[in-house]
Amino acid sequence: MFDPNADKSPFNEIPPVIVALAVIIGGIEIMMQLSSRGFIGGENGISWRVDAILAFGFYDPIFEYMRETRTFNWETLGRMITYPFIHFAFTHAAFAVVMILAIGKAVAEVFHTVSVIILLVACTVVGAIAYGLVADTQYPLIGSYPAVYGLLGAFTWMLWLKAGATGESRLKAFRLIGVLAALQIFYRLTFGGGNDWAADLAGFVTGFLLSFVLAPDGRARIAGWVEVLRRR
Repeated sequence: MFDPNADKSPFNEIPPVIVALAVIIGGIEIMMQLSSRGFIGGENGISWRVDAILAFGFYDPIFEYMRETRTFNWETLGRMITYPFIHFAFTHAAFAVVMILAIGKAVAEVFHTVSVIILLVACTVVGAIAYGLVADTQYPLIGSYPAVYGLLGAFTWMLWLKAGATGESRLKAFRLIGVLAALQIFYRLTFGGGNDWAADLAGFVTGFLLSFVLAPDGRARIAGWVEVLRRR
C-alpha cells in the first residue's frame, strides 16, 4: 500500500532546537573520529580530542582558584557552557545524542523553544557548579549528560504533573531516573568513575524545579504564588 509519508524525514517530528543540539554534538564527535584516524587535521588531528578537552573541559582546580581568588574571567566561566560539546569517546557521545533526541523530543513538544534553551543552559551551568563544589580531582567534566539529565528532570516533572491530575501515585514519575541511577551505580562499581554524578544529579534537580516556571503555564503559576504571598 502506498504511503504518502514514506519519504518524510524522521527529524521532521523532532523540534528544531533538539535536532540542532544533537547535530552539533554528533558533528563534533564525527570530526574527532575522523581526526583520530588521520582523515582530517593531518598529524595534529590525532591530538584534537585531548586539545579540545584541555581547552573546553571544566576543571575543578580552575573553579577552585576562581572561587578562592575571586578572579572571574570569561575563559573560565565559558567552560561551564562549552564542556557539554566534548566527549571522551564515540559511545559516550552517541548515547548522549540518543537520549537528547528521545527525551528532548517529548519535552520540546510541550515547552516553548526559549524555555528549552534556558533549561539546557541552566542545567549545564548548575551541573558544572555542583561538580566544582563536590569534586576534588584533576579529572575534567565533559559531556552533555548534565543537560540530558536536565531534560529528564523536565520529563519527570511532566509525568509527575500528569500522575497528580489522574490521581495516580506521583512516585511513579521517578521510575526512569531511578533506573538510570541504578545503572550508573552499577557502572561505577564495575568500571569505576569520577564525580560527574554530582553534575548529573544537579542537572536533573534543576530541570525538574525549573519546569514549574518554564512550562507553558509557568506565568500563571508564578502569579498564583505571588497572590498567595500577598494574602499572607
